[in-house]
Amino acid sequence: MIKILTIIGARPQIIKASAISKAIREKYSDGINEIIVHTGQHYDQNMSEVFFEELQIPKPDYNLNVGSGNHGFQTAEMIKGIEEIIFKETPDCIILYGDTNSTLAGAIAASKLHCPIVHIEAGLRSYNKTMPEEINRIMCDHSSTLLFSPTKTGYDNLIKEGFKTNTIPPYTADNPKIYHCGDIMFDNTLYFSKIASDKSEILQKLGVEKDNYILATIHRDNNTDNPERLSSIFKAMMDVAEKFKVDFVIPLHPRTSKLLDRNIHNEVYSRLMNNKHLKITEPVSFLDMIQLEQHSKMIITDSGGVQKEAYFLKKPCVILRPQTEWVELVEHGSSIIADADYERIINAIDNLINKTDFNFPAIFGDGKASEFICNEIINNFNV
Repeated sequence: MIKILTIIGARPQIIKASAISKAIREKYSDGINEIIVHTGQHYDQNMSEVFFEELQIPKPDYNLNVGSGNHGFQTAEMIKGIEEIIFKETPDCIILYGDTNSTLAGAIAASKLHCPIVHIEAGLRSYNKTMPEEINRIMCDHSSTLLFSPTKTGYDNLIKEGFKTNTIPPYTADNPKIYHCGDIMFDNTLYFSKIASDKSEILQKLGVEKDNYILATIHRDNNTDNPERLSSIFKAMMDVAEKFKVDFVIPLHPRTSKLLDRNIHNEVYSRLMNNKHLKITEPVSFLDMIQLEQHSKMIITDSGGVQKEAYFLKKPCVILRPQTEWVELVEHGSSIIADADYERIINAIDNLINKTDFNFPAIFGDGKASEFICNEIINNFNV
């Protein structure tokens, strides 16, 4: 029996972990024992705990309860806690997802203790090292033993950085194995979109019509912490709403909610508070989010995960970031990078809102990435 230590801390990681946990539960329970560690990076009830229940993920075996804080404090507390758990549990490998501070902390703790790292979502690059996520994903990749890239572009990025395609076992951090395996979030979207259609009542709750609203999410600190950028985004949304007579649904991240009144220009905030087209709500559950995505006219976001979900569900997307690690979305024309620039946001929405000839090729796999990953873990650590 292989023992794996799964590290999660942010909402997207909890969702991603559900795909692997589901595969283990349904097909690999006799070969893999999963120990789940929640770092507590996201501590809001709506941002984490509800997801364990809704996505049928086993409750964490450990919760570090780190909470918010600056990067140094948060990462240091996680390293300390993860190191203690590795000593206690002696896992065969540690699974890390994506590019958060939880990912970085897991990579540092495991690599120092020579515990093999399995990195899911390896190879993604924005080529902008001012983004904390870029540093996290690079450092995790270069200390991992098995690297699973969701796209061919990610796989090619690893080759550019010196990873070899012809390595032979045994695999180690010095002799890693790289894979192009498809995206576990695509697995999830296929599975949970059907459940969301049956169970979610979010459209009725918010009073919005199918295919007649734009879904927006904003949470990145370079947007929420910068009054010019945050004001520009909300001003653009209000002007688009009035121009096209379309509602915006905005599930507001706790971070954005706390900063909204002091980080938006007074005239924009006043206008926002009296705007009937912008429906601001608390964070929604994963099933409600999938339902909102499925029936939106368009999605605008600064989230990497929501960009992909828009593609999975064949929705146009405006990206509120200067770059994206999911370059395929832009290359295929379904997404446009607008950053937080008012004119670019307006123009991007103008270009996408009535367009019909979108192309969504199957670049994220066959919906069975989680099974492939579990098989490879068993093949490589069952010794």
